[in-house]
Amino acid sequence: MLTILFDGIAYGMLLFVLAAGLAVTLGLMNFVNLAHGAFAMAGGYATVILMNRFGVPFLLCLPLAFLFSAVLGFIFERLLYRHMYERSHLDQVLFSIGLVFMSIAATDYLMGSQQQNIHLPAYLQGRVFIGGVGIGIYRLFIVVLCGLMALGLQWMLAKTRFGSQLRAAVDDRRAARGLGIPVVKVFAITFAFGSGLAGLGGALGAEIVGLDPTFPLKFMLYFLIVVTVGGTSSLTGPLLAALMLGVADVMGKYLVPQLGAFIIYAIMLAVLMLRPQGLFARGR
Repeated sequence: MLTILFDGIAYGMLLFVLAAGLAVTLGLMNFVNLAHGAFAMAGGYATVILMNRFGVPFLLCLPLAFLFSAVLGFIFERLLYRHMYERSHLDQVLFSIGLVFMSIAATDYLMGSQQQNIHLPAYLQGRVFIGGVGIGIYRLFIVVLCGLMALGLQWMLAKTRFGSQLRAAVDDRRAARGLGIPVVKVFAITFAFGSGLAGLGGALGAEIVGLDPTFPLKFMLYFLIVVTVGGTSSLTGPLLAALMLGVADVMGKYLVPQLGAFIIYAIMLAVLMLRPQGLFARGR
């Protein structure tokens, strides 16, 4: 049970990193970006190509995947997304879901429809036993890395000048511009950073959850559940929601596999019935 619990925590931390960028763009920028998973897929495929074709070490691929998805996100934000900020949420949903299907078709054409695999270095394979509990080394690596990232992200958004500028720009763009805040630049950097986080999550998750052209569509609902259940006041809510859903999903698949994903949907419904605004609602 403890091994299953730890695997669930590792999966939850991975879900958090994958969904953290969406928590920023949806929660702070108030933009419904259903194509968030496409940037995660881009980071995963960048890692596969770098490792399998060019022999780049896995640990070096992680920052490169972040950088690749961040640059891709910055380009898309400047060319496409910035024109949608003032549009309705329905327009944003239709626009971003269109990008999802375009990314699936393009990836299938360029990389093929088969599942992609990466080979982890030997020092990240195997298990260690701590107090009689078998813990996967790679999952332990994910927990430590993602935990440090969660702390850093929360500090950046809550305590830095950039975080204050972002919150001000979201609350009232006109007033923020009047105060000298470069709203356009802040939004571009934020969107690129969120896309980079998605790419890093895709790189980390390629070995655990798999990678194929349908990745953005398969995990879109998971990202939305994490952000919806966690709320949008900070990253604490999505982190707790990701951990809760990760543990529930893994334990459900181990103990009652016949139920499939029913458990996480039941948890989502229960939480939203009790707290429709999510675990942590943003103050108005």
